[in-house]
Amino acid sequence: MEIFILLGLIFLNALFVMSEIALVSARKARLESMAEKGDAKARNALNLSHNPEIFLSAAQIGITLIAILTGVYSGEKFGKYLQPIFEDISFLAPYAATVSTTVVVILVTYLSIVFGELIPKRIGLINAESIAKLVAQPMRIFARITHPFVWLLNKTSNVIFKIFNIKSERDDFVTEDEIKAII
Repeated sequence: MEIFILLGLIFLNALFVMSEIALVSARKARLESMAEKGDAKARNALNLSHNPEIFLSAAQIGITLIAILTGVYSGEKFGKYLQPIFEDISFLAPYAATVSTTVVVILVTYLSIVFGELIPKRIGLINAESIAKLVAQPMRIFARITHPFVWLLNKTSNVIFKIFNIKSERDDFVTEDEIKAII
């Protein structure tokens, strides 16, 4: 049962990561074309992509909470299975609990990075528009649920941007030098 909970947490993390990358990397022109043809899911994804700070903060809340839960749960639940192995090794016996927890954390971190981050990111990039359409509504709902936390994160980020005099908007215009470089 414990392994299924761990796998479920990694899977949830993968969904958030894949959703985040798909919504960020989906080509707006393709979504607009689909939306103009009456695709409501494309319209929903497009609307969400116009206000990225909302879903990015919501996704980060989900990813961070799941990572914390995964670490706490796995260290506590799986460390006890390895501890007897390290207790049988004389020089590790006094540190068996710490060593077993460390080994579990390393293994779970590896699994989380591969199956909860890298693979979902690649899938999200390869199928950005279709995944963006699929996850836009659930992400919107999750963003509503986490709205107070999202608000706090965005306000905090904006204050930090102001303190360090960092622009919070991207300049999407093409400069004369860039045009010359292309030609």
